[in-house]
Amino acid sequence: MEIKLNLGAKEASDADIVVMGTFSKTETKGKKEVTVPALTGWSKECKDILNSFSATKNFSGNKGEHTTFDWHGQHVHVLGLGKKSDYDFEAARRTASAIYNNLKNEGKSIAIQMDQFTAKGNLEKSCAAFTEAIIMTGYEFDKYLSKKKTVKFDTLIFDSKAKKTGAKKVQKAIDDAVIVAESVNTARDFVNEPPNVLNSETYAKAVVNDIKGVKGVKTKVLGKADLKKHKMGMFLSVNAGSAFQPQLVHLTYTPSKVTKNTKHIAFVGKGLTFDTGGYSLKPGGSMVNMKFDMAGSATVYGAFRAIAMLGLPIKVSCFLGMTDNAINSNATMPDSIVTAKNGKTVEILNTDAEGRLVLGDVLTYASEQKPDAIIDSATLTGACLIALGTEVCGLMGNDKKLAEGLKKAAAATDEYIWELPIIDEWRNDMKSNIADLKNIGGSRWGGTAKAAAFLENFVGEAIPWAHLDIAGCGDSQGHLPYCPKKGASGIMVRTLVELARQ
Repeated sequence: MEIKLNLGAKEASDADIVVMGTFSKTETKGKKEVTVPALTGWSKECKDILNSFSATKNFSGNKGEHTTFDWHGQHVHVLGLGKKSDYDFEAARRTASAIYNNLKNEGKSIAIQMDQFTAKGNLEKSCAAFTEAIIMTGYEFDKYLSKKKTVKFDTLIFDSKAKKTGAKKVQKAIDDAVIVAESVNTARDFVNEPPNVLNSETYAKAVVNDIKGVKGVKTKVLGKADLKKHKMGMFLSVNAGSAFQPQLVHLTYTPSKVTKNTKHIAFVGKGLTFDTGGYSLKPGGSMVNMKFDMAGSATVYGAFRAIAMLGLPIKVSCFLGMTDNAINSNATMPDSIVTAKNGKTVEILNTDAEGRLVLGDVLTYASEQKPDAIIDSATLTGACLIALGTEVCGLMGNDKKLAEGLKKAAAATDEYIWELPIIDEWRNDMKSNIADLKNIGGSRWGGTAKAAAFLENFVGEAIPWAHLDIAGCGDSQGHLPYCPKKGASGIMVRTLVELARQ
């Protein structure tokens, strides 16, 4: 898609469709209060045209309303935005999604009159929100369809009367939004790949190829022999039944200018390309969609990709633990005891609680790089869906400042996050009678935070750490118009990028 910026615009750009917007306002007519379109920023000619058509008589500017008219040979699509006080950047995203979905096959070019769609008086952020939403809304995973989906729309124009002197800042906001939205879509692509195509080996190669050539990025991939050398007994136990090599993808982005004040953040992602449950076999119905069990790794990779391509002034390392959890005669059996990279022994009571085993060893490896903070992301527990539903990301950790930073970043990007506690009773519940730890608690209650209490054991001393459980929000967020109704959502990529910006 081509995106054009037209500042200092005295009239709409030449496009197949012109999109205008209006808030609603209340007026008193006689003894009644009625809702009418405000038409702020509209020319007298456009106001007269809108008011002259009988088809627009019932148009009041309420949220979700729309009407059309022709003007100087152009087709004009008018959207109602509702009360101006309710219109924020998330409303702008949802409006942009509606524009895309309603008009994507109505014309090749669309000129949006952005002065009428600006939220909070901020043209830069409003253009960025529109750009993000339109690119995310236009996402399709159709590579395996014999007949591809086609869309007529290919050119987006932002018209604004704002001075041309501000073009550089607005254009940068648009360009940055393109990078972030495309990184969200890259994460979605990885998650949506079927497990007969995406295994640990092909996944690692695909990530390395995708990031190749990005300035400041170095890549390293550790295979089975390397994991043995690093004594990653938990990670290897999960891979024991697999036909594919385990892969620990280690990515590092270093900004062009590094000082003693440059922060170093580490991302860790669970990359289970398929999870059968191992010998603790999942029921058939629960095994469907287990290709999504690597969404945590795709999420942190998407954020890493965006941060590197944006050239943000922060060092970021990204560690992706990739394997599948399969069954053969070598697969790990329940009741086994393995030794983690940090020397702790773990009793494996349930081979379906495997993600925490992979993450634990990778967290220790990440800690050895001495980052200023570690954030891991994983589709870790079904219990997270019970606690927070399918729309909210669970947050746990050991550092209040980092947790507050993530909450602030999520609020800024309008993604949902909620913090759960890790209490000593749950830490104690993860202790084993015959090993240092066990990989499941003594009861099903508090399962999400108990998993975090387990992971906490593998984070280096004094390193701020946060754990994101995306078991619900990583998949099928159909309530958001810019997310696919079914399939990977890419939720939390934008939050992690925003945290790096902060």
